[in-house]
Formats: sequence, structure tokens, C-alpha cells
Amino acid sequence: MDERRSTLDDFAFAHRIRVRWAELDPQRIVFNAHYLTYFDVALSEYMRAIDFKAPDGLAKQGCDIVLANANLDFRASARYDDELLLAARVAQLGRTSLRFRMGCFRGDRLLVEGRMSYVAVTLAEHVPVPLPEPFVERILAFERVPPERKA
Repeated sequence: MDERRSTLDDFAFAHRIRVRWAELDPQRIVFNAHYLTYFDVALSEYMRAIDFKAPDGLAKQGCDIVLANANLDFRASARYDDELLLAARVAQLGRTSLRFRMGCFRGDRLLVEGRMSYVAVTLAEHVPVPLPEPFVERILAFERVPPERKA
């Protein structure tokens, strides 16, 4: 597992957002919980970029992915009106799961780094299922840094 700090060069995908006033806490910095929302936006836009846009992208394959674990490392704060780059990449592919590395950057500076693990599940029962091969193939073709493969 690669635990070094991410750089923008690691990511084939990034999405721009601007910090809104409502996202600030009393210290006038982005409230920490909003970074999970930012990374959810990054995931949605990543899925759109690889042509697996919700709600139909994975549903056509008979499944969806659900969040199983999230870890954030805070390095610096974002402030009102900052333009941020939300970067996402698949760092690891397993049989039924995948792990994203996420980065929130201001310019080239990494502010917050995330590791988000998702599990593929059936649509009705939410029972784990293997990741669809077309989805895995699209990820492998898209990524700049090849994901680690886990059995």
C-alpha cells in the first residue's frame, strides 16, 4: 500500500470547486466534515469521467458501490473563496472493493488527503458482489498510476 503523500501528478482526474461562505466554521476555515462532501463530489465527477455516471452507470451492471471506510489527513486549511482542485484516483482494486485516494489541493499544495474504500453490492439486498469487469477495465485504462491489484 502506497502511503506517501499524494501530488497532483498522481491523478488523472481533478474537479474544480470554490469554497462557499456556508462551508466555513467559526474559525473562518472550511469545517472539517465538508471535506467528506467535497470528496463525494470528486467521486461523482470521477464516475462521470469514466462513463459510469450515477444512477445508471453501475446499475446497468446490476450493482452499485457503497462507502465502507473513510480516512482523512488534514495538512492545511481552505478558506472562503479559495479555488480548490478535488483530485481522485483508484489506488487499489480488489475482487469486490476498491480504494480511492483523494486530494484537496489549493494550487499545487495538498490541504487534505483522503482514503475512501467502497464495496460493490447488489442493488436490492446490498450484498457484496465482484466489481464488474467493464468497470475495472475502464478504471485501468483511465488511471495514470496503475492501481494495486488485491485478490
